[in-house]
Amino acid sequence: MKKLENKNAVITGGSDGIGLGIAHCFAENGANIILIGRETEKLEIAKKELSKYQTEIFILSADLSDIEQLNSLSNSILELCPNIDVLVNNAGIGKFVSFSEMEIPLLDLHLNLNVKSPYMLTKHLLPSLIEAKGNVINISSYFAHRMLPNRNTTAYSLTKGAINSFTKSLAFEIGHLGVRVNAIAPGSISTPQLSRNLESLTDDKQEAFHEMVKTIYPLGSIGKADDIGKASVFLASEDANWITGTILAVDGGLTTN
Repeated sequence: MKKLENKNAVITGGSDGIGLGIAHCFAENGANIILIGRETEKLEIAKKELSKYQTEIFILSADLSDIEQLNSLSNSILELCPNIDVLVNNAGIGKFVSFSEMEIPLLDLHLNLNVKSPYMLTKHLLPSLIEAKGNVINISSYFAHRMLPNRNTTAYSLTKGAINSFTKSLAFEIGHLGVRVNAIAPGSISTPQLSRNLESLTDDKQEAFHEMVKTIYPLGSIGKADDIGKASVFLASEDANWITGTILAVDGGLTTN
């Protein structure tokens, strides 16, 4: 039997990158998926990709940085699938702007999308998760506690630190209800966004990035989206039924130094 057979999973930011990698691994393991993203066209492409697994795939378009949308979004999720077993809070933003240049609108965008949205979406879906004895997986980052040269991450780092605290405190608060809450803190992952970021650099800076990876990652490479997907399957499955409040580093050993 597949590890997530007939489970129903909501994945935010699921149209590409880490979110889509998680969706592939979930569907491959038998889960029905509700993908949430901003761009309908990208969601449709992702749905077509996932159709090969022959599980149910639903898509919902929403701007998760608009907190006012979350109540109606949650109602739409529950109309599609009243029983939610897994919520993956993956959607997020990271703009690496120096502390001195950070403006309130951009800071608010980080807080809304990276902190308020997972907080409130989890709150709205909690009754369904309690009914299913389900679990929540938050996607954090090593940037919550590990900084890198030339990366200005104050806004991003504070939001991922908040997600770690949210994960632990909510796990403590609702564990008696049978709901587990964990987080994954990825290292650098090969995604379309990372590729776009690298392509915007000069050849020298691209080479410097690849050399840095060889230096600071004990395994000598960055990760793939399905590395996070496989870890998410584990945390969502019964294999992890005595794990809650954990921040799981899936980072090629980056945070060992």
